[in-house]
Amino acid sequence: MTCAEGKWSRFAANMTICFALVFLFMGSMPAHAKPGILSKEDKACLECHAKKGVSKPKAGGDAVSLYVADKPYSESVHNDNGCTDCHTELDVKKHAKADNKKLGTREYSIAAVAVCRDCHKKNVKLYEDSLHAALVRGGNSEAPICSDCHDPHTTRVNSATGPMDDVICQNCHGKIFKAYASSVHGQARNKQTGKLPADQQKAPICADCHRSHEIKAAATEGRIKNACLDCHKGTLILHKVWLPNAERHFEAVSCPACHVATAKRRVDLRLYDSVTNKAVTEKQGVPQFESRTQAADAKGLGLDALALQSLLKEFNREGAEGQTVLRGRLEVTSGVEAHQLVARSKAVKDCDTCHREGADVFQTVTISIARPDGRPLHHGAQKEVLTSPISVDSVRGFYAIGGTRIKLLDYLFVMALFAGIAIPVGHMTLKWLFRRYLKNLEAERSSTQDDTAQH
Repeated sequence: MTCAEGKWSRFAANMTICFALVFLFMGSMPAHAKPGILSKEDKACLECHAKKGVSKPKAGGDAVSLYVADKPYSESVHNDNGCTDCHTELDVKKHAKADNKKLGTREYSIAAVAVCRDCHKKNVKLYEDSLHAALVRGGNSEAPICSDCHDPHTTRVNSATGPMDDVICQNCHGKIFKAYASSVHGQARNKQTGKLPADQQKAPICADCHRSHEIKAAATEGRIKNACLDCHKGTLILHKVWLPNAERHFEAVSCPACHVATAKRRVDLRLYDSVTNKAVTEKQGVPQFESRTQAADAKGLGLDALALQSLLKEFNREGAEGQTVLRGRLEVTSGVEAHQLVARSKAVKDCDTCHREGADVFQTVTISIARPDGRPLHHGAQKEVLTSPISVDSVRGFYAIGGTRIKLLDYLFVMALFAGIAIPVGHMTLKWLFRRYLKNLEAERSSTQDDTAQH
């Protein structure tokens, strides 16, 4: 065998092995039904369940619909699972006679999440750590579970990138979704949907900012600000061109506060742990914030400077002195306003909007703490807490030049400035006078000595 023939033989053998491995791998993969094709078993189920009006009575006289449209189901992502893969509690031969009293109840739907976990372990884990799941555990009967957002019989691939009218979030968040639809994001999305491939639709939809399953409270540790910066990269650099101290503004001012020109704004003073640098969270089952703020604000007029100082002392009793502090943030007052974002050209750029005495943005002040699920719990405060001398220590983390002036600090600054100038000037003056005195004294002595020598 020649050298060339030997190389060719080895190449052919290697290729044979590669093809064999590929076929073995493909054979080990689960077979998936093609869209629109159902198994004989599923077709047998649909002989009854695809008939409109099919239902089952339950307690109270109501009826649970058992209707499953065959075409949407056959085109869904679950068409290759088969009915019995999810409905494991049913005996195919006897289920028509089964007395399932929980069918169609909230309890039944929550229990069905366990079935979703079999295939969607990662997403179910994200959901269980989300705000939605926390609300379910808290007994909220309207908080969504898997089947509320994903109809198991009609769910399709990449449904989140479909037309805006199909976005399921609007079923619960109607007002917010309407505000989003009219915003610069919503208008751009509406123009793009149906005209561009899904991977090219850049304008964000709900899941892009809030995530699909790991939904957290919007106020959680700057979550939404970070979502903005994920898309608007380089924004800080662009702001530095015209905005003094841009880093501080990004820290203390929420994006919608400037990018929703008509919004009502407020200063929210959040309780923060200065050691862990995280928001203080209300203890599960042991609420303290509401009881303490209500006790300090018995008349319901809002916390004044003394009450605010007292509140901080109460929270600091449980840790090191000064560990719990207030971190100020300028924000809009509602979730609806937060979604009414306008084009960049219409954003607030006038510094005088905030940096002037009596500015509207400082007329509403709240104190807040994070609930166990991350949502903020607010209590009103009097606007004077931002300008009271008593609040110097309480609101040291929030001070807007020209907007929240504490007059005492101004007087102390002038006095310190005067003292800083007067002391060295006075010292130099005294030193000059003393030298002049010494010089005159020395001249007198010399004159006296001369007179004595002549005599």
